[in-house]
Amino acid sequence: MKNSFERNRFRITYVIVSVIVLIVFYVISYSLYGEFSRKSLILTITVAVCLAVLYLFLYHQFNRILNEMENVSQIMEDMIDSDNELPSEEYKEGTVGMLYTKLYQMVGILKESRDRELNEKIFLRDIISDISHQLKTPLASLNVFVDLLLDDKVTEPEKQKQILGEASNQLSRMEWMVLSMLKLARIEAGAIQFDAKEHHLYHILQQAGDGVKYLLDGRNQSFHMVCGEDITLNCDGEWLTEALINLLKNASDYSDEGNRITVEVDDTKAFCRIYVKDEGMGISEEDIPHIFKRFYRVNSDVNPNSVGIGLSLTKSIVEGIGGSIKVRSEVGEYTWFILTFVK
Repeated sequence: MKNSFERNRFRITYVIVSVIVLIVFYVISYSLYGEFSRKSLILTITVAVCLAVLYLFLYHQFNRILNEMENVSQIMEDMIDSDNELPSEEYKEGTVGMLYTKLYQMVGILKESRDRELNEKIFLRDIISDISHQLKTPLASLNVFVDLLLDDKVTEPEKQKQILGEASNQLSRMEWMVLSMLKLARIEAGAIQFDAKEHHLYHILQQAGDGVKYLLDGRNQSFHMVCGEDITLNCDGEWLTEALINLLKNASDYSDEGNRITVEVDDTKAFCRIYVKDEGMGISEEDIPHIFKRFYRVNSDVNPNSVGIGLSLTKSIVEGIGGSIKVRSEVGEYTWFILTFVK
């Protein structure tokens, strides 16, 4: 991206200064010799040649600096206007080298900011699209239920009660989905600051078990804990409790009545692992890579009111508090969700 403005200004300025120097030299020579002699002519020509050589040297240096600045400007333009990776830094000495270093830092920050803004827009678009898509079915069902009751198409009290029960289920489903999506959006957008403190895992597991006790009792399922009372973990206790409740609900949904659900802790000097185990229907190898995606459901016949967001929310929570989560399963045998926190 060449620009001749500075170069032309340099040429004009140098010519003007050179003419003034020659005139001054001529005046001084004239005053010394009284007339324009051959000796003064030779001196004048020598000065003119020196000025010409000096011009070539100064212009070369000035042009080199301008080329560096134009290169910097071109790099900025290319990086800002394109999605290309930032080229390797050209390490140079002196002020120009400092300019290059600051350039690469600035362009890197700008690209990171632009990418973050773009990702946030995509994430917001996907969240809104997902919520609107998932709300269509329960809203349509509610409209049907309300129309049936308003038009007196269902007059039997027992059927009216059944319709109201289904409407209540749909409202609960929408409430759970919206609240979970808002939590997920806040976590993934970095709007939630997790408060990490030392917590006794035994109490966290106990709270999580109490949170699903009503569900397990209704299905005659048992809950077992294998955790020492002195085991501690540096984490956000409330969010970890919510993540475990989601996993226990999932284990209950995909287990038969009378089955056992176990939470076991393996604590070492290097890491702390929490296993959430069930003896349910299991997950096939084809489904395992997708189970943490939003609204993905392994089996829609199991708990039709489920919206398929619990595992996605759980993964975001666990990763947000510094852990990782993976699953191990055998179809028809068991499913283990394994939470790992490196110390």
